[in-house]
Amino acid sequence: MFATFWIGFAWVFRMLQNAILGYYDLIIVTALITNGAYVYQRIKNYWKASQSNVNRHENGALHGKHVIITGGSSGIGKCFAMEVARRGANITIVGRDNERLKLAYDEIIQHCKNRKDQKIECLSLDVTRSAIAVATSFADHEARLGQCYMLVNCAGNAVCGKIEDTAEMTLKHMLDVNLVGSYNCVKAIVPGMKTAKEGKIILVGSQASLLGIYGYSAYCASKFAVRGLAESLSMELKPYNVSVTLALPPDTDTPGFAVEQESKPLETKLISESASLVQPEVVAQQMYEDAMAEKFFSIVGVESFILTTLCSGMSPYSSLYELLLQAQFMGPLKLISAFYRYHFDNIINRCAKERESQKKVE
Repeated sequence: MFATFWIGFAWVFRMLQNAILGYYDLIIVTALITNGAYVYQRIKNYWKASQSNVNRHENGALHGKHVIITGGSSGIGKCFAMEVARRGANITIVGRDNERLKLAYDEIIQHCKNRKDQKIECLSLDVTRSAIAVATSFADHEARLGQCYMLVNCAGNAVCGKIEDTAEMTLKHMLDVNLVGSYNCVKAIVPGMKTAKEGKIILVGSQASLLGIYGYSAYCASKFAVRGLAESLSMELKPYNVSVTLALPPDTDTPGFAVEQESKPLETKLISESASLVQPEVVAQQMYEDAMAEKFFSIVGVESFILTTLCSGMSPYSSLYELLLQAQFMGPLKLISAFYRYHFDNIINRCAKERESQKKVE
C-alpha cells in the first residue's frame, strides 16, 4: 500500500515536472520566435526607409496634404495640428467656439513649415448635428485645401458620476460627442479616401475604451463604442489602402481634463492617481508616429501597453512581432492586472466604509 502511494506520488510529480519544463520550453521557443520577428521587422523597416532618399517622417509625407482635425481648438487636437503643421500639411481645425478657434489658429500658424504655401483654416461646426451637414462643410474646405488625406477625431466630452447620478441627457450628450460626431466625420470623408485609395483615420478613444472604471459608466459606454467603430472601419477600409488608428491616451493635461475633475467621485479620483498625468504634446506626437506607421493602437505609457496587450483579442495587428508580443505577454499580464483590480476594489471598499462611518457619526 505504502509502495503504491509513493509510486503514484512519483508519477504525479514527474507529470508536473514535465508540464513545468514543457511550459518553460514553450516560453523560450516563443521568446526566440518573437525576437526573430522583431529582427525581421527591423530589417523590413530599414529596407523600406532605404528606398526613400530621406526618412519617411521628414520627406514630405504630409507636404501639401489636407488634415482635418475635430476638437482642434484645444488639448490634444491643437497639439496634433501643430505637429502636422511642422510637416507641411494643410489643416482644417474644427470646433464649435469661434473665439477658441481663432486663438488656436494664431498658435498653429506659428508652427508651419512654410507659411507661404501652407493653408490653415477654421471650421465652426457641431459635428453631432447631422452627417449631411458635416459632409457639406468638409466638402467646402476640401475644395480649397485638397482631398482629405488624414482625419483626426479629437472632439470628446467626459462627465463622471455613478449611474444613478448621471442624467439621461448627460449620457446622450456623451454618446453624441464621443461616438456620433466621430461617425459623422468618418462617413463624410470615406468616399473620397476610397476613390483616392489612400488615407488615414485617427479615432481618439481612451484607456476607458478598454477598461470599465468606477464613476465612468456613461463615459466608458461611449468610448467602448469608439473602439468597436475603429475595428469595423479597419476591416472595411483595408482593401482601399486606408488605415485606422485608435488612440488610447491616459489622463492628459488638457482643458477638458480639468473640467472632468470637477465631476469625479472620490473613488474615481483615487483610482486615476494610480497613473501619472501626460502632456498633450506627447500624446499628439505618438499619435502621429503610430498613424504614419499604420498601427491600430496608439498608446503612451506602461499602463496603456498592459491594457492593449490584455484586451487586444481580435483587434488588428500591424506586424508579426506585435502579434507574437501580445500572445507571449497576455497570460502573465493577466496576473499583473489582478493586482491592479485588487487595488481598485480596495479603494472602493475603503471609501464605502468611510461613508458608512460618517453616517453613523451624524
